[in-house]
Amino acid sequence: MGGSIDAEVWSVLYQVGLTGGIASGKSTVSQLLAAKGAVLIDADKIAREVVEPGTPGLAAIVADFGEGVLTPAGELDREALGRIVFEDADANARLRAILYPDIGRTIVERIEAQRDTDNIVVVDAALLVESGWEGLGTLIVVAADAERQVERMVGDRGMSEEDALARMAAQAPVEEKIAKADIVIWNNGSRLDLTRRVDEVWDELVALRNADRAADPAESDP
Repeated sequence: MGGSIDAEVWSVLYQVGLTGGIASGKSTVSQLLAAKGAVLIDADKIAREVVEPGTPGLAAIVADFGEGVLTPAGELDREALGRIVFEDADANARLRAILYPDIGRTIVERIEAQRDTDNIVVVDAALLVESGWEGLGTLIVVAADAERQVERMVGDRGMSEEDALARMAAQAPVEEKIAKADIVIWNNGSRLDLTRRVDEVWDELVALRNADRAADPAESDP
């Protein structure tokens, strides 16, 4: 992440990128895929790991943004940092420059740990398209109408409509992500509708994984 990704580093096995706009249902889709047997690599969880107390990532954030982004316990105060980066594009870019290299290296390490398996590895990240995922595996985009996204953020997360719209504006337009997707999962309906669609997608991923392995001469070696 943080610019283009080295395709040779990532091409260790069949993998899937999962992304989508805020409140689109991406996390629910990732959970459903994991229940099917996918190995889930959650970029958001990794982003938290690389800024735990004592990490170089947290030290770099404090050096750039000051002690005000720490809680009294010495942990990262995400709300305080969020207020800074959501209002300042330059600050957001500086934060990404700090975090993305460590996040990217960790993702690659976890993909490579699956090298000798036939698992379907799903990399769940909100900014996959922005980070140069193209050509590195099957890209799934979870999408919902803007009205549904706002409705979920206001109803489920207690956000104001103004804040919800600001969060959506901070991400790449869903149309841009859909244009680069191999598979689109629309999530405007019920949980049952979404589950049925994920069932269909899983069958498609298994077929693609099997075709990918059959086409790789290395997989046929004794």
